[in-house]
Amino acid sequence: MAVKTITIDMEAYEKLALEKKAGESFSQVIKRILGSRVMTAEKLLANARSLSFAEGTLDRMEEIVKDREADLVGAPRLEGA
Repeated sequence: MAVKTITIDMEAYEKLALEKKAGESFSQVIKRILGSRVMTAEKLLANARSLSFAEGTLDRMEEIVKDREADLVGAPRLEGA
């Protein structure tokens, strides 16, 4: 397996070391902590099924999409887009 050397400051090292379990490598700690944050299509779909919106939200989203199609330059931007 290929490896990559990184540099972290002492504060980051100490925090990482506190998370480390017996027999666990630092790579395993990082993957354990950050691995669950990776969004896969499967996770996105599972989360989407559990969403609920305030009344009118989906209608407003549809309006925004239609506005964008009609005027790509002046259309309102969705948050985070």
